[in-house]
Amino acid sequence: MLQHSIDERGVVTLTLDRPQLHNAFDDTLIAELIRVLGIYAANTEARLLVLRANGKSFSAGADLNWMQRVAQYSFDENKLDAEQLAELMERLYRFPCPTIAVVQGAAFGGGVGLVSCCDIALASDKASFCLSEVKLGLVPAVISPYVINAIGARQAQRYFLTAERFSAETAQQLGLVQQLCSSESLNDEADALINTLLTNAPHALAACKQLIQRVDESINADLRSYTTTLIASLRASSEGREGLAAFLGKRPAGWIK
Repeated sequence: MLQHSIDERGVVTLTLDRPQLHNAFDDTLIAELIRVLGIYAANTEARLLVLRANGKSFSAGADLNWMQRVAQYSFDENKLDAEQLAELMERLYRFPCPTIAVVQGAAFGGGVGLVSCCDIALASDKASFCLSEVKLGLVPAVISPYVINAIGARQAQRYFLTAERFSAETAQQLGLVQQLCSSESLNDEADALINTLLTNAPHALAACKQLIQRVDESINADLRSYTTTLIASLRASSEGREGLAAFLGKRPAGWIK
């Protein structure tokens, strides 16, 4: 489900390892990511964190079995569930060392959130991205602070509202990823970036992260509470339940005429 390691240079690698499910995440994987991020955040030997994925896809977002369970949750249960995802995103965003996302394939929904939480993102030219929540009667609430931080409110208006799939080239133009690579050179270019970062002073790198987040402070406890409450209310609404039921049943949602 999740592989993790730290090498002799202090490079932490987290690898999503559910390739048969397109690295979709559920409450178990979210809890494991939270746990592992906590371990490495406290490890004084850690200097960088690299987030990767095995298989064809980076992450398809929410796991179908998890979505089926969530469809039956009450508002309070959905709120607790959303708080766990919010905790994951915040831990990745505030990880004390520089973080790099290496995106080799499709990143949907929460997968886009993970990419947005990382300081630097590289993507293969075969990667694609989508914020598809409105097709399910939902919104990308919990990940929205990080995605909007990455691409800006104006671009979010288009991609949140249309739920259209977009290419790695477009993702680079939006600022979601900073470096576009061929699929053959992705890992080599990631290694080159890692080597560049390792030549810089570790405490200064950590201070730079804190500086940037402090100067551009828009992500806070109030915003987190708003986003988790919003997604919980939509999941528990009739429209949200219809959207999930239609998706899981592979039929058009009731609002499609």
